[in-house]
Amino acid sequence: MSQAAEIRREPQPCLPASRRISRPTARQWALHGGLLLLTFCTTTICGIIMAGPEFDTAARSPASPNGIAGNLFLLPLFYVQAILEVIRFAFTHPYFLKEGLKFSCSLLTILASHESGHYLFCRYYGVEATLPFFIPQPPLLIPGTFGAFIRMKSPVPSRRALFDIGLAGPLAGFIVIIPIAFMGVLTVEHVPLIADEAGGTGGGLYFNDPLLFRLIARAFKIDLENSLANSFYLAAWVGALVTALNLMPVGQLDGGHGTFASFGPRAHFWIGRVAFTSMAAIAVLGWIWHGIPSGFVYLVLLAVMLRVRHPAPQQMEPLGGVRTIIGIITLIVFVLCFLPFPITIT
Repeated sequence: MSQAAEIRREPQPCLPASRRISRPTARQWALHGGLLLLTFCTTTICGIIMAGPEFDTAARSPASPNGIAGNLFLLPLFYVQAILEVIRFAFTHPYFLKEGLKFSCSLLTILASHESGHYLFCRYYGVEATLPFFIPQPPLLIPGTFGAFIRMKSPVPSRRALFDIGLAGPLAGFIVIIPIAFMGVLTVEHVPLIADEAGGTGGGLYFNDPLLFRLIARAFKIDLENSLANSFYLAAWVGALVTALNLMPVGQLDGGHGTFASFGPRAHFWIGRVAFTSMAAIAVLGWIWHGIPSGFVYLVLLAVMLRVRHPAPQQMEPLGGVRTIIGIITLIVFVLCFLPFPITIT
């Protein structure tokens, strides 16, 4: 065999896979499009509710029978009644419908960009993957969606492919978050604080600001502490929270893919457990200091991810300098988006 022939047979891990991958069928497009449409509806309803109106469904609700059994029997009816009241209110008050659409379109653009980053790089490297699954929440819940994901159905061919596929999603989503965050922060409504005119001690729900938002506010001399969040702000806030959660270096989260590709399986194992322990401490402190138990929900997700074995790529070639720089940029993105205590309840 000649030397030229030997060279041609060497593996080329830097190149994308050349094998053909299947195209989505019409049925798959219909399924994923239908989930996207449902999520659009539920996030729009959420945006309408967060815009501030108070709904009184009691006047339109039938009288309930006495006792717990009667109330439980009518609970689904009350729930449907509340949804219909939100929809009726939105179409009779176009301002709130517009705010709901702003929130929904902004948030879904962030999620779609995130998942499209994963999907397009899967196709680039010849990895079979589903179209994005958008997961709607039951109406009236915040933020109206459980997020979105794609499922890879074939092995990842190389270390570089794993790195690129894993980090393309959060980086693409973050690029979209930036202009929405600017629109949200620059258009917040300043509200002067009036110290308890009625002498009451009313409680409230406060969205704490990620570093990205605080840097924008500082650059434009905006007081976020005494301002009302708007639809753009809330959509970017949820997008930043989702991005930070996905960048946790645990299991098969996006950050877990990046960690595995950057440092190998052993470091991935230990870094994931350090991250889980840190989040456990944050969850306890969040409950004590800020009155929110949501950190324990994240712990459950991370615990599940820790138990899912991360498959190794078929080849573990060096990442190279460019991807090292991208990894550092991704770490900065995590810092800009991460909030140890997202919400404060007083």
